[in-house]
Amino acid sequence: MSAIASKRIEHLLRELAPQVLGAVVRRFGDFAAAEDAVQEALLAGATQWPNAGLPDNPRGWLIHVAARRMTDAIRSDVARREREATLARQEWPFHDPASIEIDAPLADDTLTLLFMCCHPALTSPSAIALTLRAVGGLTTTEIAQAFLVPEATLAQRISRAKQTIRQSGIPFEQPGAAERGERLASVLHVLYLVFNEGYTSSGGAALHRADLSDEAIRLARAVHALLPDEPEVAGLLALMLLTDARRAARTDASGSIVPLPKQDRTLWQRAMIDEGLALVAATLPKGRIGPYQIQAAIAALHDEAARAEDTDWPQILALYGVLMRLSDNAMIALNHAVAAAMVHGPHTGLALVDAIGKEGRLAGSHRVESVRAHLLELAGDTESAIAAYLAAAGRTASVPERNYLATQAARLRGAG
Repeated sequence: MSAIASKRIEHLLRELAPQVLGAVVRRFGDFAAAEDAVQEALLAGATQWPNAGLPDNPRGWLIHVAARRMTDAIRSDVARREREATLARQEWPFHDPASIEIDAPLADDTLTLLFMCCHPALTSPSAIALTLRAVGGLTTTEIAQAFLVPEATLAQRISRAKQTIRQSGIPFEQPGAAERGERLASVLHVLYLVFNEGYTSSGGAALHRADLSDEAIRLARAVHALLPDEPEVAGLLALMLLTDARRAARTDASGSIVPLPKQDRTLWQRAMIDEGLALVAATLPKGRIGPYQIQAAIAALHDEAARAEDTDWPQILALYGVLMRLSDNAMIALNHAVAAAMVHGPHTGLALVDAIGKEGRLAGSHRVESVRAHLLELAGDTESAIAAYLAAAGRTASVPERNYLATQAARLRGAG
């Protein structure tokens, strides 16, 4: 089978993973065991389908295999004879995988699984790992590599997340209206974190982890398809599209970072920008404004500018003012400082950056020093800018960012 066909099978398996897991969890009620069984089924599909061809009903085939794994495990456990008896009275017609139909809609299963994996009872690292494994279909090895942690550490996170779900008694069902807001906020936050890690990796040799940002966009599309009337879902998807559209222009041929003002905007993906703009235009008039919608509107203003000097900084500054009232986030405050500097001058921005530094919420992060260095350069304080660039370079684990910051310091030294 060709590489293209194999890639299509890989994408199909990832798309089907949450649907199959949702069906099996609903039927058997044991998330941890069902997740292991589904992983075995996915592995079987990845191994067999390239040679045997796709079955008539790939989803039914996977459910059939996973359910068999569950049944075999239950039957082999003498201590679970009572559960086996219950199972025997409720068995599915396994004789024909192509005939398997599940009573609940696929959309409900995918969304319910997302709500379960992103439950507020879980820590963000555990929720991210579990979401990428159970809903995204990534392997433990792939997730560990993406977040630069040992595979054993990542496996422990997933194990703890499953244990938390088991101990808390989180049911496999969609939350009621009263819970949905909090639970949906957790889902969107996890997808936002996954996207950000993919778009700008926190460490390692690569600036991007395209597999993560692509997966975050895919899952955001799925949530938007399931909840088309939720403005913040549309806002998050728009933000991802409008941001990721610039990916090709963010580095040069050598892999070095190209800052936004110097990017070749002809490399930006117009189709993604148009889709993101359409989402923003359709969402903002609905009246329920949230942080993701505002961030998407800011990204839209950047993407709509044909040249860096055409950027509508006063409007961006106004939007950051709204965003700061909606979200008490230090990174938003830092971006607000940059916008203020572009409108009112670098000294205004520097005063805001200094205030952020005194708060200590970004202590140890290279972001504050990086922004300070840029604003000091704009203010003409070359020596202080060099020191800030070097301080920022020493604090980041990202090789491309470290190289970029060190290069800026060297450039200013050479210019002096």
